[in-house]
Amino acid sequence: MASNTDFVQYVADQCAGAGEITVKKMFGDYGIYCDGKIFGLICDDRFYVKPTEAGRSLLRTVDLQPPYEGAKDYFYIADVDDHDYLSTLVRETCRSLPEPKPRKKKGS
Repeated sequence: MASNTDFVQYVADQCAGAGEITVKKMFGDYGIYCDGKIFGLICDDRFYVKPTEAGRSLLRTVDLQPPYEGAKDYFYIADVDDHDYLSTLVRETCRSLPEPKPRKKKGS
């Protein structure tokens, strides 16, 4: 089951205080990015954040689940209605994640 685009946009809007939030469709669901850095997934209308110690310290409830079969565990975020909480969680998670590797130009 793919995610509803309204839900995807709602989660993106709720995270917006962390930076520039974008989503990209991936394999029928979505990757969610802050300032160009992927920090989570939205799969089957459920929001998942990459696990970091910084993120763990902010979570109200630690619930590790794979977002899809065969995936590593992510933090499942059930409460997507608190804008300030999500913005802080995303901002601190992204500070802990490595910078994305530069993409190679085609033909190189």
